[in-house]
Amino acid sequence: MDPKLLALFGLKFNPFSPDLPTEALLSSARTENFCWRIENAHLREGGFALVTGDPGTGKSATLRLLATRLARLRDVTIGSITRPQSRLADFYREMGDIFGVPLHPHNRWGGFKALRQCWQTYIESTLSRPVLLIDEAQEATTAVLSELRLLSSLDFDSRIILSVVLAGDRRLTDRFRHDDLLPLGSRIRTRLTLDYATPEELRAALKHLVTSAANPQLLTPELAATLADHAAGNYRTLTTLAGELLAVAAQRELSQLDEKLYFEVFAPTQAPRSPKASTGARRS
Repeated sequence: MDPKLLALFGLKFNPFSPDLPTEALLSSARTENFCWRIENAHLREGGFALVTGDPGTGKSATLRLLATRLARLRDVTIGSITRPQSRLADFYREMGDIFGVPLHPHNRWGGFKALRQCWQTYIESTLSRPVLLIDEAQEATTAVLSELRLLSSLDFDSRIILSVVLAGDRRLTDRFRHDDLLPLGSRIRTRLTLDYATPEELRAALKHLVTSAANPQLLTPELAATLADHAAGNYRTLTTLAGELLAVAAQRELSQLDEKLYFEVFAPTQAPRSPKASTGARRS
């Protein structure tokens, strides 16, 4: 949003933008517990963790919060897969780029050994496992997910040398029930299942967002309640609705968003009656 428009509302940033500062993200008690387990157990023991939930329930935000917390720790290497749908050759290219290991995709065995040697050396010097974060993991191919399982362990699966946090929707959990991915599904040690939010949780999220952006009075309490009731438990829908209202308010140079504005913007418009239908009604 334009700085002049932010100044109109007294905001440091747009509280309804997807590109929020990490400190503006609201972390629930369950999310905090999940991040604590990753920090205090998963980094030392390695293995797979899973964040799952329907679209808009906070999976990507959870990964952002986790990455920020892990980045504050000493000697922790964090990588993220940016293209989960890659085939094996591109997957190895990206892994080599993430961990600074020169790999030749045509020599998969050499890449396999080089990555594992890199992680073993890292563990010996830091006592913690490198962390790989994969958002939208339901898009990953079965071959890539199986390769990750094999890459991450040594000595007949008794030594784990990588921590992997997968985030995906229910399609991912459904895939773990199929024969090809049952071995990976059985190795998930830490889970966070996100559900649709209650209206109270959505109102708390709105309050946190506008307070973090430096204008707690941006929304009237009535509007916050209306938005929470119409967002269907979905954080993304909530911020999309609020963001559209903020844009209209900026255009009209309003200083506060209220329920009247909501109904002006989102009230269903009555379709005009066709002349033919009107004529028929008069004749009857």
